[in-house]
Amino acid sequence: MNRLVPLGLAIAGLALPAVPLLAQQDPHAGHKMAADPIVAAVAAPTRKPANVARDTYRHPAETLAFFGVTPMQTVVEYAPSGGWYSEILAPLVRDYGTFYALQPSGSYLDGYKSFLASNPVYDQVKLVAFPEESASIPAGSVDTVLTFRNVHNLVMSNKAAEAFKSFYTMLKPGGTLGVVDHRLPEDRDSAAEMKSGYLKVSTVRKLAEDAGFEYVGASEVNANPKDSANWDKGVWTLPPVLRNKDVDKDKYLAIGESDRMTLKFRKPAA
Repeated sequence: MNRLVPLGLAIAGLALPAVPLLAQQDPHAGHKMAADPIVAAVAAPTRKPANVARDTYRHPAETLAFFGVTPMQTVVEYAPSGGWYSEILAPLVRDYGTFYALQPSGSYLDGYKSFLASNPVYDQVKLVAFPEESASIPAGSVDTVLTFRNVHNLVMSNKAAEAFKSFYTMLKPGGTLGVVDHRLPEDRDSAAEMKSGYLKVSTVRKLAEDAGFEYVGASEVNANPKDSANWDKGVWTLPPVLRNKDVDKDKYLAIGESDRMTLKFRKPAA
């Protein structure tokens, strides 16, 4: 069943070939572009099996297709953390585009350096510390900025407005901002956004629109109706974190990862 429901956009369904081209070739060598480069990148043999197992919740091929990512683009991933999406994005744009990892300073920055050193397929990734080195990404040079499950951290640390302005500056006119994050129902108390890890769609839209972005549309590809978004330890009650450890573990595993918004914004064309 195709769960991709964009607003105001017609997005073609993705056919998943049984043996993607990238999986048949040396990931470190230049290769002829696959018929569906996103699907091939998702099938990259360099991905960790534990990360591949989460595809059922995160739908990377459908998500990146909705955001319009292509191998020829200059792409920024904000806060790639341990590299879950970087495992896909780095090989996707390695031969024809540019990939910036815009990583907040601190422990994640050092950890991401270890991730980059783990395989030569990541040798073209440009690591940029946020916010100290953000200006090293030329203004108006980026096709797509992506951030996955990170805006809630920016909101809780009161750094969201600064980050969205930075995204806007680095994007080309007409460039795309793609956001995936844990979704709080609109009728809930907004105070929950400061502690639960969940955000309202209206909150993210306001952040983006205040920074100058136009709202393009949404997809339900990462929706999970089993998630009530009302847990004692916030979104971290659910997998993959499972903060309650073995207490009701089977219950939370049956629910799966969180219900997520998938929102697309555009920097207005000049």
